[in-house]
Amino acid sequence: MSLKLSSRVVDGVSILDLSGRITLGEGSVQLREAIRDLGSKGVKSILLNLGDVNYIDSSGIGELVSAFTSIKNQGGELKLLNLNKKIYDLLQITKLYTVFDVKEDEATAIASFPK
Repeated sequence: MSLKLSSRVVDGVSILDLSGRITLGEGSVQLREAIRDLGSKGVKSILLNLGDVNYIDSSGIGELVSAFTSIKNQGGELKLLNLNKKIYDLLQITKLYTVFDVKEDEATAIASFPK
C-alpha cells in the first residue's frame, strides 16, 4: 500500500492528509514533492495529518525531518497531527518527539499557528 496525499487549507493553514505508508521510494518522494510544492508557493503554515498513516520507515522519518527543516529555514512551521501509537513510539525512541510540535486535534493545531 503506497502513500495517498490530499491537501486542503483551513484558516490559512495548509493541511496534508496522509494515509498509507511513508517508506523509502514512492512514499517519501510524494511527501517531499508535496512539501516542496507548498514551500515554493510561499506557504508558511503546514500541518501533516498522520492519522491514517500505518507505517513509517527510517527513510520516512528522514523525510519528515527534512520537510521540517526545509519549512523552518523558509521562516515557516510544520506540525504533526493525529499520531497513532506506533508512530508516537517511533518519535519517542528517536527523540524526535521533542523536535516536532505534535497536536492531538485539528482545531488546536490550527489555532497554534501564528496568524
